[in-house]
Amino acid sequence: MTEPTLLVETDGRVATLTMNRPDKRNAMSDTLLGELDAFFRAPPKDVRAVILTGTAGHFCSGLDLSEHVQRDAEGTMRHSRHWHEVMDRIQFSGLPVISAMYGAVIGGGLELATSTHVRIAEPSTIFQLPEGRRGIFVGGGATVRVGRILGADRMIEMMLTGRKYGAEDGLRLGLTHYAVGEGESMALARDLANKIADNAGLSNYVMIQGIARIEDMSKADGLFTESLCAALAQTSPDAVEGLAAFLEKRAPAFR
Repeated sequence: MTEPTLLVETDGRVATLTMNRPDKRNAMSDTLLGELDAFFRAPPKDVRAVILTGTAGHFCSGLDLSEHVQRDAEGTMRHSRHWHEVMDRIQFSGLPVISAMYGAVIGGGLELATSTHVRIAEPSTIFQLPEGRRGIFVGGGATVRVGRILGADRMIEMMLTGRKYGAEDGLRLGLTHYAVGEGESMALARDLANKIADNAGLSNYVMIQGIARIEDMSKADGLFTESLCAALAQTSPDAVEGLAAFLEKRAPAFR
């Protein structure tokens, strides 16, 4: 029997998803994309945070070009839109997702990483968008997610030249939130995942759903939406518990 391309391990409220194509540097196949999609469509009921990582020294080296199918324009557009759908599901499933990264975070791997909410990079991490050097174009959401982090000018240069960024560069540019030592990404990811899982579920959900969308709005619409998010979160039972715990100098016991 062949091993699954996505290994799922649940420890209490935290699920760890490990992309498992070691001979391909965890390059993204349609099968692996489908397994990620299936998990985020119906995550285990008690999971409150997710860690996403790779195996054999790499996070994800992007689209598996050995499985590339020559498509016409319509087929290419539909394939790209399916990637967008899955990346959106990861970003907006309501579960906080932490990427523990090392080795290749390239092309579609960077598109995948930037659909997650917290990113941790070890020294071996390489961020790259090499599509321009291969005569193709990004199709998994990089122009939106990576472009908003880097800005259009820097992303254009990155794609034109095939430039590689390491962990420290990624930290400076915003491609990662933490740069850690070799072998330290999973320990930090677990620590952060458990802390995030301790948050009130509604406030985590509203942060994930609200803030990225507010970025797309006008100032007035964004401020109004912020007020709606505040009204939802601050009138919930968890908000009552959080305030009581603060005043009583104890840890909150959220639902």
